[in-house]
Amino acid sequence: MSNTLHDDEPTGSASALLLGTDRKQKLRIIRSLMAATAYIVCVALQLYACWLGYVDWVHAEILSTVIVLNVGLWYGILRSGYNLRFKDPSMTLPQILSALTVVAGAYGITGPVHGSTMMLLALVLVFGIFNMNAQQARIAGLYTIVIMAATIVYKMLNDPHQYPARLEFAHFVLISVIVPTISSLAAQLAALRSRLQQQKEDLRVAFERIQILATRDELTGLTNRRHMMDIVSQHQKRLTRTGHHRFCLAIIDLDYFKRINDTYGHGIGDEVLKNFAQVANSVLRETDVLARWGGEEFLVLLNDTEATQAQIGLDRIRQRLSQTVLVPSMPELVVTFSAGLTHYRVGETLHGCIERADQSLYEAKEAGRNCTRIADAPPLDVTVLKPSSNKAVA
Repeated sequence: MSNTLHDDEPTGSASALLLGTDRKQKLRIIRSLMAATAYIVCVALQLYACWLGYVDWVHAEILSTVIVLNVGLWYGILRSGYNLRFKDPSMTLPQILSALTVVAGAYGITGPVHGSTMMLLALVLVFGIFNMNAQQARIAGLYTIVIMAATIVYKMLNDPHQYPARLEFAHFVLISVIVPTISSLAAQLAALRSRLQQQKEDLRVAFERIQILATRDELTGLTNRRHMMDIVSQHQKRLTRTGHHRFCLAIIDLDYFKRINDTYGHGIGDEVLKNFAQVANSVLRETDVLARWGGEEFLVLLNDTEATQAQIGLDRIRQRLSQTVLVPSMPELVVTFSAGLTHYRVGETLHGCIERADQSLYEAKEAGRNCTRIADAPPLDVTVLKPSSNKAVA
């Protein structure tokens, strides 16, 4: 079990020793101890009834001992972390049922003042109203009515002087009205929490979807054009800042793709694009980035390499593509690509670099397609750099 420590609370502090350092566990223990106030009230009522002579001290001692043991039991379970083994780490329902049992016991031994213990039933149920689900609320309500009915009947039969039938009937009617109302409210709050949680989950999924749409091409799952420009821009800034980072850009165009769409339909064309993206990604290094540039064009960022080395990576894609059937239902369909490749030089614009790669792509098509042409980068203009800085002059 991992603990989330409070930065402002030392591990050896009194609070940490008593409540622990895990934020959620600490909150559960605090709630449990707050609920223990109902037990304290029960003990106080017993002492008051004993002082008035209405309750036997032996009975009060027995119930008080049960109360202390009950509080200690739940504190031990929560403080030890044993509760984390259960689906509901707060163990709300078991704590509520044990508290209701104690209140019923207090009702049965406080004699003439036993009516005052009924308000504790509502207090106990209210403590669980924000944590119990609808089923737990119904169980707690039903248990309250059953155990109080059994207590009332037992006391009417064995101590009719202090538990007269007419008064106990009124008490039971009151319990039968109030407890289901609280249980119903708890069920409604549980349903509201469930709806809010579902809405929160829907918003999380929608936000993730928006993030994906903002950075990914919907058809191929590759980085989209806009996000690719951000990535390339970061590499450009890194090279400008350090002067040591190298990268190349390549534009890939699937040969005669329009013919594929016109002959076989756009569905087959989409399948070709998706499967080509998978093939290319399987060959490229993890540090390289492949993006859908538009239509049947793809932009590749080949990281930390020169153009002659980057061409080897493009050749591997071409070789793997020649060995792969992109459309299983049409094994006769052969797909090739042409590519224009160049390396980026400090001081030039990204637009200029991409334009140079695009021009090389045109040359590859003119040369018969299914090949790669490397553009010669222009010589570096040393005037684009400040003498005392690695940053480019705007």
